[in-house]
Formats: sequence, C-alpha cells, structure tokens
Amino acid sequence: MQRFYITTPIYYVNAKPHLGHAYTTTVADSLNRFHRLMGEETYFLTGTDEHGDKIVQAAEANGQSPKDYVDTISKLFEDLWPDMNISNDDFIRTTQPRHIEVVQEILQKVFDAGDIYFGEYGGHYCFGCERFYTEKELVDGKCPDHQTVPEYIAEKNYFFKMSKYKDWLIDHINKHPDFIRPERYRNEVMSLLESGELEDLCISRPKSRLTWGIELPFDDQYVTYVWFDALINYLAALGYPEGDKFKKFWPAANHLVAKDILKPHAIFWPTMLKAAGIEPYQHLNVHGYWLVEDTKMSKSIGNVVEPLAMKDAYGLDAFRYFLLREMSFGQDSSFSEKALVGRLNADLANDLGNLFSRTLAMTHKYFGGIIPRPDVEDIVDAEIKKLGQEAMHSFQNNYSDFKFSRALEGLWELVRGLNKYIDASAPWTLYKEKNMERLSTVIYVLLENMRKIAVHLWPVMPEASEKMLSQLGMTFAPEKVNLPKELDVWGLLESGNTVEKTSNLFPRVEMPEATDEKAAPKAKKGKKAAKQEVADVEIPNIEFEDFQKLDLRVGTVKEVEKHPDADRLLLVRVDTGDAELRQVVAGIADFFSPDDLVGRQVVVVANLKPRKLRKQLSQGMILAVKTEDGMQLLTPSGEVPAGSKVS
Repeated sequence: MQRFYITTPIYYVNAKPHLGHAYTTTVADSLNRFHRLMGEETYFLTGTDEHGDKIVQAAEANGQSPKDYVDTISKLFEDLWPDMNISNDDFIRTTQPRHIEVVQEILQKVFDAGDIYFGEYGGHYCFGCERFYTEKELVDGKCPDHQTVPEYIAEKNYFFKMSKYKDWLIDHINKHPDFIRPERYRNEVMSLLESGELEDLCISRPKSRLTWGIELPFDDQYVTYVWFDALINYLAALGYPEGDKFKKFWPAANHLVAKDILKPHAIFWPTMLKAAGIEPYQHLNVHGYWLVEDTKMSKSIGNVVEPLAMKDAYGLDAFRYFLLREMSFGQDSSFSEKALVGRLNADLANDLGNLFSRTLAMTHKYFGGIIPRPDVEDIVDAEIKKLGQEAMHSFQNNYSDFKFSRALEGLWELVRGLNKYIDASAPWTLYKEKNMERLSTVIYVLLENMRKIAVHLWPVMPEASEKMLSQLGMTFAPEKVNLPKELDVWGLLESGNTVEKTSNLFPRVEMPEATDEKAAPKAKKGKKAAKQEVADVEIPNIEFEDFQKLDLRVGTVKEVEKHPDADRLLLVRVDTGDAELRQVVAGIADFFSPDDLVGRQVVVVANLKPRKLRKQLSQGMILAVKTEDGMQLLTPSGEVPAGSKVS
C-alpha cells in the first residue's frame, strides 16, 4: 500500500494563530483527506515550536514564565484545529519529553560522528529571527525581515559542519528535481548553495544568555539552537528510530511550509538528516504569503486576519474553499472579504448550490423524489460524461501536484457544464411532452455526476460534501471511496433511493456594511430605480460604419501574471492570431486568479490604441460584464480558432 506523510511546520508560539496558520493547516488537512480517498495510508502531523529567545521575551511581556506562556499559546493552536475541522493524527510540542529525547539522541549521534565542533564566532544576531546574519545578508545594515539593526555578539558555541554536505545536497536536488517544489523555490535554494557562501551552522546558545531550550547532551552549559531542535519534531512524532510509524511513513514524508522558512527546511534539515544517517524527506512543498492590501500580515501593522472570525461569518467550508481556490500554490495571494464573498456567491451559491437545488427539485417534481432508472443514453449524455471524466482526471492530477486552484477550476468545468446540460436538455419540456424515458436518463446523469462532484470535494469541504451526499440519499464512508476508480465507474448512485426535496448548502451572502461613515456603501436601489438610472444616461446612437471600426477578436489566454505595481491588475497575454502574443493589462484581479484564465477564450478589442498602465504596455481590452455576483468574461459558446473575428 502507498503511504503519505504530511506535516505542517510546528508553529512558533510567540503569537496566537492567524490566517497564515489556518491556510497551511487547511492545505495539509485537505491533502491528508485527498490521499486517503486515493487509497493510501496517511499520517498528518502538526504542533508547536516552544523554545528560543522570542518565547522568553514574549513570556516576559505577558508577565508569565516561559512554561506557562507556551502552555497558554500552544493550547490556542490545539483548540483551533477541531473548530476548523482539521483531522490531524498527532499534535507535537517541542517541550514534550518524547521530542527532547530524540533531539538529544540525534545531537549525540552527530557529535560522535565528528560533525559538531566547538568554536568562537562573532556575528550580527537578530533576536527576531534568532539567527546570525553575515554582512552580505543585511540590507542597509538591517535584518531584511524585521528591519532592525542586529546586535553584534561574539561568543563560544557549538557548530554543525553543514558546509561539509553542500555538494551532496546539490547532487541530491539535481537527481530529484521535485525534491523542492514549486520549481522557483528549488532554483532559489540551488542559487544559494552554488554561491559558495554556505557556512557551518551555530547550533547552541550559552546558558549565560538563554536557558529556555533543550540542553546539549554533551555539554550542560549550553542549550540547542531552536532550528536544530524544532526540525527534529518530524522524526520524534513517528517514534524515531525504532517506531513502527517511522518505518512506515518517513519514506513518504512531505513537508509543507511558507516561503519564509525555506532555508531551514531546504538546507539545514536535509544536511542534518544526512549527518545523522537518515534518508531525506520526499518533498518540501513551499507556499507564498497571504497579503492584506498587498502587505504581509503583521501584529504591528494591525492587519492580521482571524480565521475563526471568517469561519463564523461565512461558514467553515466556504472559507476552506476560498483558501484553496484563491491562492495559486507557491505564489503570494491577496486576502479580502470582498474576494471571499465573490467566490462564495459565484462558485458556491450560483454554480454548485444552484445545480443541487434545481436538480433535487426536479427529481421531486417529476419522480416524487425517487432516483429514476436511466434509459438509453443520447450523444449529449456521453459528452457530459466525458467532460466529467476529464474534470475528475484534472482534479486528481493537479491535487496530487499541489495545484489546488487549478484542480478546483477543473472540477468546476463539470459543475458549469451540468448547469448548461440542464438548459440544453430542458427537462421541463420532456416532462410536458411525457417523454419520461429520456427525462429519466437526464435526471440520473445529473444526480450521478453530482455524487462524483461531492466525493471529490470532500478533501476541500468535508461537511458540505457529506451533506451533498446525504441529500442524494447516501452515507459517506471515506474507506469505501476510491477516487481513481471514479474515472471509470458509473452508476454507483442506486435507482429507487430517495433524494431530499431541497438544498440550501450555500445561501448568497452580502458584504457587511462599513461602520465608517465615509466608507459606508450607498443604499441599494430597487429594480425600478436601477432601470431609471440606466434610462437617465443618454447613450448616443452610432452608425454601422462606426461599429465596423472595432476589431473584435476571440483570443486564447496563454500566460497570466500579477501586475508588479498594482494589486487589481493582471498582465494577460493572449493569442489573437498575430505573430506574437498580445499583452492586455486587465483590471480583473479581484475576480480572477491567473490560474482561472490560462486556457480560456476571451473577446478582445484588438485595435484599441496601445497605452501604458502603471508602466506596463496594454495592447487592447478584454470584454467582460460586471454583475452583482462579480464579473463574467465574454466568451464564445464553443471553442473557436484564436484570432476569429467577432461580427
């Protein structure tokens, strides 16, 4: 049996949990659930990192001892995860005896092998990072992360011969190109390794300066540097070295971290493992930051997003879906309630919720709520089944590769396709014409595809998925699901069972009203007022010759990236039939992520005079319609060659 071991970083307890912690842990939880459904045996670890200078400082600021302080903050993390429906198998703390024992065992092993030595070192020490910086690493004499001037400290310490393993690590990464992913972070690590600046690692702190840490087993006057301590949790939780879990799961270890702790996990950790005679982990998976108004979350700035507040306001599953759908894994992403509400209303309420609501209602109206037995399939049924197969294949492949946003977009192709299938099949007309054989097939095709969608969504939205299946008359049992088989199996939804009459999984929501009078939105107009407003705007008539001046073309989006200087703009490169791709600067970043757009067809005003928007050349305009639910792109009803003229 294949196995999958997923770990979050153990979170540093110098502050309470925020959106970044919730995202990482939600990703890990969804992966753990996904690999279970793929038929693998899984293990999911999270926990807290509780030693070091910053903990002592935070405890003193709170008037507590370090032990009382870490007990308080660690419990905030441990208590949060059940509220977020996190299904971790273990929660480890670096103050637990099982962890301390393994840290000291590995320290002694590396020391006995001659890879730890005693020496004197003077350097620029940042207490915020709890590490020494070289002159080259400082920016204008300051720590690049904390923008503070480090304190110069000269002291005797123990050092790990990390530089000894540089060539081995370079070779290992070259032989295993997916060791660090996405690729951009592998390249960053390789650049650092090949720069020739990798030094040995100071792995101790004298007790004269710091006592809150794990004592070195070979010198009781020193405690362990927090990173040499913390990283070993991934082994300690599995019962290293003789535990059954270690033997089963370590070969399948996948670490999940944010980009700010890339270096310790990509360089410190594999060289530590090599020195201790332990095989390296399988993959290091690195994600970007959640930004609020283009700024990294910070207590001092006051832009920290509380995960429970979002969950309570909009529902846990909607919040989980947003986190996984909105961020392209590896890149930074902007968080806003407006974007969350937009996703909830467009994807969940309009697309998925509407599909369930109308299909269940039709099943009751036409068949008394009983799942009908399908008759002979038509070509349109075969087409929607093929679309479903492609959507599920895309979902499974992309989810395995940590491309969550792309995986969900693939699945939503089926959701949107089923809504179109309803319109094209017109069940109401079939019922009116008493064509019950055809109607039976249409309703069954809808319900069975809805079952498949619900099963695939369990890793993302577990509660909603189970409710969807319950509405289809099924009880969800993860151990009985095999996602790979869903690609080929059809008809697991039993005819004769009863479905629920209604579905209100994702009701539409409105943005909360601003409390600041200046920011308060204008009162909503009724339909009559809205129509009057449109009527009051005089739009001049144009001649046909004026319209002919427009060069409207259908283009295929090939590349998309965020504008470097504007959070609401995207740089969209479109194939419009020209020799080179056409770049359009489009103000649609609030509604679409780069992954949403690649591969889609759009309508472009190709002869709009080129101009620069925030220093980026824009060679046209992408046409879209703004609605109450967000924004919809103008696109042909079926795929056409890139460059086709709109007439």
